[in-house]
Amino acid sequence: MTKTAGAPAPPAPSAHTTVSGRPVEPLYTAADLRGIEPPAPAGEFPYTRGIHPGGYAGKLWTMRQFAGYGTPEETNRRYRELLAAGGTGLSVAFDLPTLMGRDPDHAYSRGEVGKCGVNVASVTDVERLFDGIDLGAVTTSMTINSPAAMIFAMYLVAAERQGVPWAALSGTLQNDILKEYIAQKEYIYPPAPSMRLVTDTFAFCARETPRWNTISVSGYHIREAGATALQELAFTLRDGIEYVQYGVDAGLEVDRFAPRISFFFNAHNDFFEEIAKYRAARALWAAAMRDRFGARDERSWKLRFHTQTAGVSLTAQEPHNNVVRTAVQAMAAVLGGTNSLHTNSLDEALSLPTREAALLALRTQQVIAHESGVAAHVDPLGGSFFVERLTRDMEEGAREYFRAIDDLGGMVEAIEAGYPQREIAEAAYRFQREVESGERKIVGVNDRTGEAGATVETLYIDEAAAAAQGDRLAALRAGRDGAAVSRALDRLREAALGTDNLVPLLIDAVRASATLGEMCDALRDVWGEYEEPASF
Repeated sequence: MTKTAGAPAPPAPSAHTTVSGRPVEPLYTAADLRGIEPPAPAGEFPYTRGIHPGGYAGKLWTMRQFAGYGTPEETNRRYRELLAAGGTGLSVAFDLPTLMGRDPDHAYSRGEVGKCGVNVASVTDVERLFDGIDLGAVTTSMTINSPAAMIFAMYLVAAERQGVPWAALSGTLQNDILKEYIAQKEYIYPPAPSMRLVTDTFAFCARETPRWNTISVSGYHIREAGATALQELAFTLRDGIEYVQYGVDAGLEVDRFAPRISFFFNAHNDFFEEIAKYRAARALWAAAMRDRFGARDERSWKLRFHTQTAGVSLTAQEPHNNVVRTAVQAMAAVLGGTNSLHTNSLDEALSLPTREAALLALRTQQVIAHESGVAAHVDPLGGSFFVERLTRDMEEGAREYFRAIDDLGGMVEAIEAGYPQREIAEAAYRFQREVESGERKIVGVNDRTGEAGATVETLYIDEAAAAAQGDRLAALRAGRDGAAVSRALDRLREAALGTDNLVPLLIDAVRASATLGEMCDALRDVWGEYEEPASF
């Protein structure tokens, strides 16, 4: 594999490295901060120490547990349990057919319905998913990307039927198609029309849902694919810059849509590296928005982010060790100033979480919030010789990646050339080689493996969800006005050939009881499906 000009060189071998392989010294002193200005107080540009002067003094981070499995009713019960246990936000995990824009009765959905998340095929499923939950009183995050606009249209119609004004809705649509091409690979359409769906959502939400975060630019999946902390930071922020550029190119005023852009980062095992990553992210984003795009609204400068602990760090061997890993990762996220947090469950290397494991994960956040004392202080590690040096190194390394991507023409062009994909593959290979050689120790996997680990109960999803969802879908199609659905889908196809905003047409199709697969297929008819070119 060849390195692209301008990319940061791989870390040099060192006796001491971060989990990403970055060399670190055993002792840092004031000499390591020579030439580095002390960071401004929290609440002041560039927000290295935090976007709020008081940190968590006025409001703790949102405790948002990612959940979804089986049918909407089963997931609804899990949501009610989490809210009753003190959760302060909902986060929807969708199954693979939903993520790929396929209805549960499609041949490609066989064996996958409800298995890795909840199955949603129509607006009636969304109504069942949130039955008894006031959508005007809870914030909802939806981890959906290629069909994000379609699922969002369903959510809006469900709120309408609850009597909740759209302007009162608060939450986040992940809507990050670029990281799908880079890492997760759950894309449908080619990049250009996919980016149009994103900017159409920006424009629509700026008018209709002012409290809604229109995108969560996600480094999480980039990191899970094997990226280093620096690559996660750089590629995620450069994705964000690409979205802003596309919005501006579509004729939107930057300060009209940028304040509703949010981010989603991973919290991995290296405590200090993760904290430095979050601090650097705020400073880099503030500078890019002010200096690159000329944003004048301070809300556009302030990077807000959700964090999830690292699923890829969890082990099937000795799964109770995962409780400790998650606690360390969650503490790093809090000390780094996260605005929202999900803590993984101990059994997630084996299955979707059981009720008991999900509750313990939530309790981990609550112990940190209410018993550790860390929430009383803003950026308590600010000023540390090590953390400040590591933060600056992160910023400089990310800027090198920015320059390399700019030289390729932008992130879309870099993705089409396979650049971030190759960088991540090389990093993942280096890490795995270190694990297999024993150079990188993982307790219970290649270190301290003599004791037999305790077994844990796991959650099993059978085929009952597929049968139930298939029956409901058949009943929906039998009871709706088929001609009205056809007209709505025809209008959607026609608009996809032009430049009209597609979100209102998706809402019309949802009101007519069009299914997710039908709406996605209407756009497949016009745009086709994307096939990633081979990259070596």
